[in-house]
Amino acid sequence: MTLKEIAQIIHGRVVGPEDIEITGPAKIEEAGPGEITFLANPKYRHFLSQTEASAIIVDQTVENIPLPHIVVKDAYVGFVLTLKLFEPPKHVWISGISDKAFIDPSATVSPSARIAPMVYIGPNVSVDSDTIIYPGVVILEKVQIGRDCVLYPNVTIREECRIGDRVILHNGCVVGSDGFGFAPSEGRYIKIPQMGNVIIEDDVEIGANSTIDRATVGSSVIGRGTKLDNLVQVAHNVIIGQHTVIASQSGVAGSTRVGNHVTIGGQVGITGHVQIGDDVVFAAQAGVTKSHKSPGVFWGSPARPLNEQKRIEVSLRKLPDLVKRVQQLETEIFTLKNDKKK
Repeated sequence: MTLKEIAQIIHGRVVGPEDIEITGPAKIEEAGPGEITFLANPKYRHFLSQTEASAIIVDQTVENIPLPHIVVKDAYVGFVLTLKLFEPPKHVWISGISDKAFIDPSATVSPSARIAPMVYIGPNVSVDSDTIIYPGVVILEKVQIGRDCVLYPNVTIREECRIGDRVILHNGCVVGSDGFGFAPSEGRYIKIPQMGNVIIEDDVEIGANSTIDRATVGSSVIGRGTKLDNLVQVAHNVIIGQHTVIASQSGVAGSTRVGNHVTIGGQVGITGHVQIGDDVVFAAQAGVTKSHKSPGVFWGSPARPLNEQKRIEVSLRKLPDLVKRVQQLETEIFTLKNDKKK
């Protein structure tokens, strides 16, 4: 594609020759002739003078650019759109509905769905049009799956869960396993029946080996457009809003409500029965022990406003010197006291 054609599609403005031919995208430090790259993080600015790319995507804040470029509102988004232009079509080898899949006679599967061998589809399941189901997927009774979904190998969807349209579930994802509910009684634990389900709304993507527990009663909900990374645990009766992102190895404990457009970094732990408001950001490894209803960036354990936690971190780094100084002062005071006694 030419630089002009790319700019038109990503809504940008070309500075320099418009007829440069671009063969594909690349990272700024690795790009070569014919490739296009981007600059969104100032840490990579020094590569501007080194890159061999034929063109670069930037936003309006970047100046003195030594090569042809496309100016867009958001360089990262512009590059993502460019990646999509050059993305090769994924080869889906599954065609039709395999006679080696087990499909209960009471299930309703759209003729346009593609079902691989070794898939189990239980009683009264419904699978809508153009959904792709890979080998090893297990779908138990009364599950509803929307259209244009992709269920990769070894996904399990437990009974009565509901999956919206255009949902992607990656390998090993488990939807609707029992919530961790046990009542202590006379020195032992009694299992609490987990009678609810999980509702996953449209355009959700859930990473490999992530788990969403079914509700005790009612529904655990993953809102429209929300994205979960690999190895994320969502407990029973959790409700996560729309367009929220959760990074790997994070966990949300039971009956917590997470708002819209929330960002949760890696290895964040959120305790149960708290409320997280819209537009809240938790940095990696934050420990969330209470509700955070107002927008803001939080870090640390317990999670505190970012600037406050940074000051604490700086103080902690000084702690060994402070302890040494206190010990010196104690010694000086002890010496002074002994001198006065003499």
